[in-house]
Amino acid sequence: MKVFLKYNFLNIVTIFMVTMFFSCKDNFNDVQKMGISENEPIGVAENINLKYTDSGKIEAILLSPKMLDYSNREFAFNEFPDGIILDVFDDKNQKSVIVSDYAIVYNKTDLIDLQGNVRIATHSQDTLFAEQLYFDKKREWLFTNKPVTFRTGSDVINGNGFDSDTKFTNARVLEVTGIISVDE
Repeated sequence: MKVFLKYNFLNIVTIFMVTMFFSCKDNFNDVQKMGISENEPIGVAENINLKYTDSGKIEAILLSPKMLDYSNREFAFNEFPDGIILDVFDDKNQKSVIVSDYAIVYNKTDLIDLQGNVRIATHSQDTLFAEQLYFDKKREWLFTNKPVTFRTGSDVINGNGFDSDTKFTNARVLEVTGIISVDE
C-alpha cells in the first residue's frame, strides 16, 4: 500500500509541475512595467544643460529646470514643464535663442511643441513672439495658427499664424494685422 501511495503522490506532483510549466507565459515586459503607471514618467531629470555637437562643433545648448521622460508610452515624448532656453548656433557660430514656458518633444514625429511666452531671437535681430509655436525638426520648419508678433528690421508685424524655415528666409505672417513699411 505504501508503494502505491508513493507512486500516486509522485504522479500528482509530476502532473502539477508539468501543468505549471506549460501554463507560464513570457511576460517579462509585463513584469518590467509593474509598479509604473502609464500616466507617470519613466524618468525625471533636473537642471539640464545638454550640449548637442556635430564633429566637435557645438550646434545647440538646451537648458531646462526639469524634463519628464514618457518613453514608456506607445507615443513616446519628453516634457519640459518648467520651460526651456535653447541656444542654436549656425555655420558661422552665430547664436539664435529660443525661449518658452513649456515644451514637449514627440520622439516618433520629431515635432516640438513650444507653449507660453515663446520667443525666438535670431542673430540678425529678427524676433518672433507667440503663445504657441511648432518646430518640425525633420523639415526644419516653424509654424503656428495662433497670434504672433514678428519684428524684422524696423517693422513690427502682427498676425494670426506664422510659417517659416528656421533661418527666417521664407518667413510669412498669416492674416496680417500690423503695419508693414514698403519701399516704393
